Amino acid sequence: MSMAHTQTDSFSVNRAGAGRREMVGFRVGDQAFCIDITSVLEIRGWTPATPVPQSPHYMKGVVNLRGSVLPIIDLAARLGLPTTEPSARHAIMVANCGGRTVGLLVEGVSDIVQLDDADRQATPDMGHGQGGVVAGIFAVDGAMLSLLDLDNLLPPDRSRPADEAFDAIAAA
Repeated sequence: MSMAHTQTDSFSVNRAGAGRREMVGFRVGDQAFCIDITSVLEIRGWTPATPVPQSPHYMKGVVNLRGSVLPIIDLAARLGLPTTEPSARHAIMVANCGGRTVGLLVEGVSDIVQLDDADRQATPDMGHGQGGVVAGIFAVDGAMLSLLDLDNLLPPDRSRPADEAFDAIAAA
């Protein structure tokens, strides 16, 4: 995995216990999230994306990744947070989301942590919102760290024309 982004601070962790998984921690807005490290292919600095007409509101556009078209998802917009205005301090996490390779625009990658599945708490059921996107919450050093379910991140409704456009771009 390439750790090219300057805001990436990682540390070594103890690999004890079968229920423990390495996670990549990152920030979106004022919130902390994590995903399983095995889903992350690389971490890159921000590269301006080429907009794609009629794409979902959370899709920033596409970039050229070594000759392949990589869709860039504004993770904040996808999670219902204010849209991100990317700058040099932002990062793109290239990850496998539901069988597709996409770039996730985040404010910065903070660290690599090892978390125990037994410490994961269920996402509160609020009747709507991000329940399908957040797979659980970890309380770590007094902070909340939300585990994203990448298999449910994109797209939420395949019947919408914008999501069909996204599928066509992501499959390219």
